[in-house]
Amino acid sequence: MPRLQCPKCKAKKGTWKVRRNSRVCIECRHEWNPKSLHLRLSKSQWNQILKWFLLEQSSNNIAELTKLSKKRVLRALAYARIEMCKDIPEAFSGIVEVDETYLRGKWINKRKSTRDLGTKRGRGTSKQPVFGILCRSGLVWAEIVDGVGAGTLQPLIKEHVKLGSTINSDTWKGYTGIATQGYVHRLVKHSEGEYSDKNGTHINGLEGFWGYLKRKLAAKGGITRDKLWLYLAEYVWRYNNRNLSADQKVKKLLKLICNRRLIGG
Repeated sequence: MPRLQCPKCKAKKGTWKVRRNSRVCIECRHEWNPKSLHLRLSKSQWNQILKWFLLEQSSNNIAELTKLSKKRVLRALAYARIEMCKDIPEAFSGIVEVDETYLRGKWINKRKSTRDLGTKRGRGTSKQPVFGILCRSGLVWAEIVDGVGAGTLQPLIKEHVKLGSTINSDTWKGYTGIATQGYVHRLVKHSEGEYSDKNGTHINGLEGFWGYLKRKLAAKGGITRDKLWLYLAEYVWRYNNRNLSADQKVKKLLKLICNRRLIGG
């Protein structure tokens, strides 16, 4: 029997069964129910759902507009976000910006020990760290990470950035030594009030994306930690496809859905 593929990390290394027939991925520990993967909507229904979703309508509004149950709409939106997560740019090259940020999910869902730490800002905060890479062409990639040390960040850079590229970063120690990995490394000294130099060294593009991401998440009223990766994927996809028309976005996302065979008759 073939191993199940995790909808989050796409690994097929195996799962184990937990409550209510759910499975947990050995690789990333994501929990999901394989039976819920058998969602079938017609192409017309998907088209309507995606149209209103990309116009940033709420799930309640989408259910009302499409005459579908809210449960089916929520499942469809979860699948759409999973497909967005898979639609990532190829390896970046040229001048590339790297940076990390911290996102705060719904405070009520955090452990008391975490809440007791307060909301300290910057590195060392109890918020969720996210690492991002942006190419000067305007495309971005971002992922939730467990930490921001060199052992976490530098392998991600090597995976998503071609050797020989120029890496722009701040002076965080997690990037120290990246030049020895086959990259040109240029620093922006934020601690000295420097945000750009005469050579065009800056990470303003990625910081602009972080601002966009946080505004969008704030408008949601807070996202639980287990769903944060889905919303991160959504806004990375929206940002990368921001120059497409509304119809083009729907067609592109619908094609991804078709490839997953989630469309019924």
